[in-house]
Amino acid sequence: MAKDRIICGIDVGSSKIATLIASIDEAGKINLIGVSSTVSKGVKKTQVVDIEEAVAAITESVEAAERMAGYSISQAFIALGGPQIESVNQHAVVAVSEPEEEIKESDIRRVNDAARAMPLPSSREILHVIPRTFTVDGQQGIKDPIGMTGVRLETETHIITGSSTSMKNLVKCVSEVGIEVTELVFSGIASALSVLTDTEKELGVMLLDIGGETTDVVIFIDGSVAYSAVIPIGARHITSDMAVGLRVSLESAEKIKLSLGKIKTIPVLSDSFELENNKSAIKKKEEEGIDVKSLGIEEDIQKISRKAVVDGIIKPRLQEIFKYVGKELKKSGFGTQIPSGLVICGGGAKTIGVLDQAKYVLGFPARVGQIDGFSGLVEEIDSPAFSAAAGLILYGTSQGSERGSHMTVFSGSLPIKGMIQKGIDLVKSFLP
Repeated sequence: MAKDRIICGIDVGSSKIATLIASIDEAGKINLIGVSSTVSKGVKKTQVVDIEEAVAAITESVEAAERMAGYSISQAFIALGGPQIESVNQHAVVAVSEPEEEIKESDIRRVNDAARAMPLPSSREILHVIPRTFTVDGQQGIKDPIGMTGVRLETETHIITGSSTSMKNLVKCVSEVGIEVTELVFSGIASALSVLTDTEKELGVMLLDIGGETTDVVIFIDGSVAYSAVIPIGARHITSDMAVGLRVSLESAEKIKLSLGKIKTIPVLSDSFELENNKSAIKKKEEEGIDVKSLGIEEDIQKISRKAVVDGIIKPRLQEIFKYVGKELKKSGFGTQIPSGLVICGGGAKTIGVLDQAKYVLGFPARVGQIDGFSGLVEEIDSPAFSAAAGLILYGTSQGSERGSHMTVFSGSLPIKGMIQKGIDLVKSFLP
């Protein structure tokens, strides 16, 4: 009997550091055996600003997960985000090397190599090269052309790049904890793996991962990534607004925000009179004050109106976030191709009114993403805040068990063959 494979994913975010450890059996079943979430330090907008503090925070998170799992981790997949993330769609065309024969993997390598041969500043590195679709002799929409016959091979790829400095600093922090970085993964791509359905990706959908200080935007068209970006605003800005408006500490404002997010849904009742009474009761509760003492807040503050906080502080900031998202959507040019609407994840998805404001500002249907595909400690990650960390485990599972130590981070240190195969594996993981 083969030994189960152990995979670790670490999401180093602005507000928390989440570490997940999972065992993968021969059948590919993912069993979650270690979960940890600790307060992030030394990180701003998902970029390391203090290596010593960041190393201490990552160590605390990893050790807690290791104690729960009963395993010592030597390597991990790491989520990378931040405003330094940029993306571009590239087109390339090559002649098939042996037109009389079938299209081979070497032809795929050559056409993807041509697509990624783009001018880049010395301060930037390629993070992902994701093949979107192939065209063989004018026949479009081909996902895997290997084995087909043709003369002209074209490809559309989505290339995600990041700051070399940010990458190296993050890798250094994780390495000092004693963990080898198997691969850096864009956090938006990771979240998409854990919360989006195959149908949504095929029809067209926009993923929003609202983190502490940044929001990842990823658009899927025809089952593959068509656009990705990062907005430098997140849920912590809402907390800061509340702290200023209510004159409380950031910690107290966060407690109030989370308590407001725990909304009780209206049960479906057959009696319309009871339903109206229920709605009236909820509306009355919304207009009531917030019981500050029950939240463990020690500060001596006046009675806070629930409605005033939601309508006067939270709603305007949410609208601002979604207006930025709207600008990215317009910039992408895919605004008419996402009938599945929005899927919102990340810690910011727990903010009260987030779905209503998304629908109001952007005009699309919206839902909060649910993590799926795990067994074991699933209750521990029953929150959209763990979507990126859970996606890292799914990403690692899709990459196969054989990974060389050279498969670390950058295109500069990664052989072309490995980079192209990694992109093909990634796009296949998104397909039904």
